[in-house]
Amino acid sequence: MMWKDKYTLGVDLIDKQHMELFERVESFLLVLRSKEPWEHKVQKVKETLEFMKEYVVKHFHDEECYQRSVGYPDCNRHCEIHAEFTSEVQEFVKLFEAQGYEEPLVQKFAGKLVAWLINHVAATDQKIADYIHRLEVEV
Repeated sequence: MMWKDKYTLGVDLIDKQHMELFERVESFLLVLRSKEPWEHKVQKVKETLEFMKEYVVKHFHDEECYQRSVGYPDCNRHCEIHAEFTSEVQEFVKLFEAQGYEEPLVQKFAGKLVAWLINHVAATDQKIADYIHRLEVEV
């Protein structure tokens, strides 16, 4: 899961945070795919969950502040999408606490992370870049 230039918005802070998210998720996937015993992988799963709970909230806050600062017209919908994803991560946390870190559930979580991150950054967030570009053209 490599970072691609086409994911760049042109907003330094947000792009750096996106790259960090991609690096963390890629590192998580490499551990899951490794030949280590499952018990050794669980620590990385826990670290990734902690990272997601904290960093994603910070990133979403920074991205939403940026959207408001430039008057992005779809900011409210974008915030709702962020809130929905945050809720989904929280649901996984609850499932892990209730069921343990069983491999099928962790694999499902990993798939969700990858799909959401790529789709969100490559499609939804690119609308922000398009809006910014239109603003620059109009000025």
